[in-house]
Amino acid sequence: MTVLHSPDGLKPQIGETQRGWPLVLLVVAALTVSGWSYLIVMVAAMVPSMDMAEAGPGMILFNQFNFMRGLPEEARAALAALCLPAGATFGMPGVALTGIDIAKIFMMWAMMALAMMLPSATPMVRAFHRYVSIEGTQTKSAFSATVAVVFGYLAVWIGYALVATAAQVGLSKIGALSDMMAPVSMALTTSVLLAAGLYQFTPAKRACLERCWYPRWSFARNSGEYGAQSAFREGLAQGWICLGCCWAVMTVMFAVGLMNILWIALLGAVMALEKTFPSRAFPIGIGIFLLVWGGALALGMVLGQGAT
Repeated sequence: MTVLHSPDGLKPQIGETQRGWPLVLLVVAALTVSGWSYLIVMVAAMVPSMDMAEAGPGMILFNQFNFMRGLPEEARAALAALCLPAGATFGMPGVALTGIDIAKIFMMWAMMALAMMLPSATPMVRAFHRYVSIEGTQTKSAFSATVAVVFGYLAVWIGYALVATAAQVGLSKIGALSDMMAPVSMALTTSVLLAAGLYQFTPAKRACLERCWYPRWSFARNSGEYGAQSAFREGLAQGWICLGCCWAVMTVMFAVGLMNILWIALLGAVMALEKTFPSRAFPIGIGIFLLVWGGALALGMVLGQGAT
């Protein structure tokens, strides 16, 4: 990595690297909280009247807050037909998949990107802030440059949200996803788990993960100055690397239910740990877990068909 020095040859004192970082951290925290707040409110609006067990593994825990709990199945079906999922629930798309419904799906994925991926990028953001501060790189403001990196990073994941939205709409139209945005076919769940597990062992995964562990900066101007444009490009580059590292684990949401907030938290934590602490064993362990899970489901499907 090329070390760029200030014109006077002096590097900032260590304390100077802290300037602006609390504000950057505040921006990251605010964006993350906004993502989680949207998802929590969306789930909370579903809980009182929906059967949350249909949202995916573990979500049955929320049924204790469901006013339909204990009612006869016929009564629950009638109430569900009256209330759900007609789109009146906050953020919940309707079955018609109108333009507004598709916009809601995109908003959900965008908020998932904020909630799941932005916290995992904090070490990279911190490394960039330290670089533009302590390495003597000229920049008008380490804060503004670092915020530009954050938004460059998010731009890539917003692009992923667009692709995921298209995939969800397509799967919904062919009947592969329920109205609660959970898979209705074990084949879909199994395929996603096996694909995600296999990707953990690919050279692309390893290369992208190493770049997440040890970020490199490439787009400083020849003068060594970081403006908003070059910093944004750094964020785009890091976002692409992160996408190459994490897209498969993120896509596991299609297997466990897209509004399964328990798995949103779990997978977000897994990706944050994987990207923060260099370890060869941890990514392999994730891959083995997904392959064993998917393999067990596939075996159950084969045995079940054989029994019939």
